Amino acid sequence: MTALSVALQVLLAIISLLLILLILLHKGRGGGMSDMFGGGVTSSLGSSGVAERNLNRLTVTLGILWGVIVVAIALIASAAVEL
Repeated sequence: MTALSVALQVLLAIISLLLILLILLHKGRGGGMSDMFGGGVTSSLGSSGVAERNLNRLTVTLGILWGVIVVAIALIASAAVEL
């Protein structure tokens, strides 16, 4: 394994954990995980339109980055097999 492959795999693991956290932080649309952990009470107190939009942007950006890293790891792995 190359150093680039290892670095991408570590970065992928970190981004995966961040995505899980960010998705769980989203405001619930009713009856989901956020309500199970008390999101129904805190969502009306601490939510703002700007914060929710920024959370959406960050989640989408990390999701796209996650996909790019997965493709890069697959390309590196397929190039290593051909050698």
